[in-house]
Amino acid sequence: MKPSTQKHTSEYPSARKIRRACENELYRTVKRLGVYIPKDKMELAEKLYVQKVYLNLQWIHEHASNRKLLSDWFDENVSADIAALWEVDQPKLCTAFRDAFGG
Repeated sequence: MKPSTQKHTSEYPSARKIRRACENELYRTVKRLGVYIPKDKMELAEKLYVQKVYLNLQWIHEHASNRKLLSDWFDENVSADIAALWEVDQPKLCTAFRDAFGG
């Protein structure tokens, strides 16, 4: 049984969970953008997104319950690279991500 001080702490997600979450978030974002993204560019974006999540895993894990803050993090750290890769407007991408992610 866990001590009461660790009652609400959770483990870090597995690599598989992180990859699947990133894949799902980008898939939902593309749906809201309403544009076609080729499979190779989608895979590159997923790898990029997963890599950035790994680099900031501790911060993301600490703020896992705050979707607005995580959406802000995506806007600042990930959206410019993915917008350039997908050749879409960055503010449009950020809005679509927020709608898909719930932030």
